[in-house]
Amino acid sequence: MAYDFHAFLDAPALFTLLGLACVGVATSTIFAGMVLVAARHHLRTRGVEAPTFTPPLSLLKPVRGLEPELETFLTTFFQQDYPTYEILFCAADEDDPGLLAARNVAARFPAIPARFLVTGEPKYISPKVHSLELMEAAAHYDILVISDSDVRVTPDYLKAVARAFQDPKVGGMTCLYRGVPSQGGIWSRLDAIGMSVEMSAGVLVANMIEGMQFALGPTMAFRREAIRQMGGFAITAAYHSDDFVLGQETYRLGWKVALSHHVIDHMVIYADMLPSLKRQIRWMKSTRFSRPKGHFGTALTFGVPFGLLALISALALGHPVLAVALLVWSVATRWVIAWAAGSKIAHDPSLFGLYLLYPIRDALGFCYWAASYLSRQILWRGRRYNLTDGGRLQACE
Repeated sequence: MAYDFHAFLDAPALFTLLGLACVGVATSTIFAGMVLVAARHHLRTRGVEAPTFTPPLSLLKPVRGLEPELETFLTTFFQQDYPTYEILFCAADEDDPGLLAARNVAARFPAIPARFLVTGEPKYISPKVHSLELMEAAAHYDILVISDSDVRVTPDYLKAVARAFQDPKVGGMTCLYRGVPSQGGIWSRLDAIGMSVEMSAGVLVANMIEGMQFALGPTMAFRREAIRQMGGFAITAAYHSDDFVLGQETYRLGWKVALSHHVIDHMVIYADMLPSLKRQIRWMKSTRFSRPKGHFGTALTFGVPFGLLALISALALGHPVLAVALLVWSVATRWVIAWAAGSKIAHDPSLFGLYLLYPIRDALGFCYWAASYLSRQILWRGRRYNLTDGGRLQACE
């Protein structure tokens, strides 16, 4: 039985769409296989642990405003099973609520050295860069650990960070992360599972193919020597993705960038649909300009959109068995990725998220990817910018 879509499309057009869908299902299946191999590769590269390697560390924490549960997240950084480390906080204003929250937490842990810096009016587009500059200059130790404010860590976090620097050729390191919806809601869950699976899968494959040539913002650490060789944190001043640039420059200077086997919690603190959509599209736009070729090819890694296209076109051509088979296959490949990247590597325990929400997130991911080509403009920290080559920011007039 043929379904009457022919009022809109003729048979040649439907066959073309079905052919495109089959290509997409095939390429996304190949990607799923690559994720499996990359996950195995990552697990096999786990080095011998050296718990006695605990060089002193300086932990740099830029803060801006009072995010939900900020004090809870910051507390985990004061509870580290680590002999010698300091924490530096920095904000634009002495009365910044985030800085006040950090002071409250630090007061409960007087044994952990903590200092609080203020930039005043930031001199760069990104206030974070100015904060990092001041903290690097004030830091006592030569391994600088940087993490976002919406991150929660376990007591062995700093030991895992330090472990990468046993290799004197390592100039930077970064960690994968699993998304944790701190406030519930379907949109925060979709964001979270995208972090655990989609982000992890892409990083694992990139690391397997070309090695780490970038870093991930939720946690990254660098030797001070590497930062100073690249000209300091100011090198990222005009960029949206400072983490990408810092990792890229570290690699370009001849240092290794290590991908840790330690996984941290990236807390999804906003649950509403509109902020979620805006944030996801902004990240996609940033990737489009930071890695244009890789971003363009990302379209072929999504499976469910091509499965849905196959369903519609094959049904219209009177092939219901083929239609259902291609859709089911596309969903099954997403389950493979969810298991390999989300469960085995990111250790996300959410079966609901991994096996029910991730196929939905896969379809949304394709929509975010397509939306990233609609304009080069983003709204960031209350101001509008145009993204230019390499991910540079240009303020809108």
